[in-house]
Amino acid sequence: ASSIFVNPTQFAANEDLATYPRAEDSDLAKLEAAGCAFCYCPSPTEIYPPGDSTRVKVKDLSHILEGEVRPHFFEGVASVVSRLFLHVQPDVAVFGEKDFQQLLVIKRMTQDMGFGIEIVGGPTLREADGLAMSSRNAYLGAEQRTQAAQLYRVMREAAARIEAGERISAATESAQQSLLAAGFASVDYVAMRRADTLAPFGGDTAPVGVTGRLLIAARMGSTRLIDNMGFVRR
Repeated sequence: ASSIFVNPTQFAANEDLATYPRAEDSDLAKLEAAGCAFCYCPSPTEIYPPGDSTRVKVKDLSHILEGEVRPHFFEGVASVVSRLFLHVQPDVAVFGEKDFQQLLVIKRMTQDMGFGIEIVGGPTLREADGLAMSSRNAYLGAEQRTQAAQLYRVMREAAARIEAGERISAATESAQQSLLAAGFASVDYVAMRRADTLAPFGGDTAPVGVTGRLLIAARMGSTRLIDNMGFVRR
């Protein structure tokens, strides 16, 4: 089973809700070809009935990284996913690791609210050149699409440097400069965090044997791209 819904409460007034890529017929055909037997495609009023005034907030995790740049975002995520769970009542729900912070927010909410649902992270799917698959990739022009693939290269190089024991501050600064040199217009953040909580490491190097997560958000032209990958300091 699957679900398709473009959630309006995740978008701020100045964001791309109106133009966000929608391809429900194509998505349904792909799901059917993959063996999906059921897809929940609610209307906005089914999720948010007239007069709706209730939102779900997850503290701490929602206020860092993506939450600093898009302070409205995770409240929208928690609100829509909690309603999805109430409507569908799944035993297991899979969310992509590409939105890694979102995955942790949903895990925290699911545990706190006692839904009794197993949350599974789905590995990030990538194009042949490494760019993470995303609906917003459709915004990229041909030259931008080629340049955008450098995000994966820079991310892999930064993770390798941290695994080898380089200082976090040096690796993140180098990654930011590499992204700008590759054609990105701006970088919102390059962050090395603990994978379980997204809390910063205690010092300027990752502890040996501790699993971390490298998270990046950058803009190619006006298109905002995010990506992440795990690492373990050797």
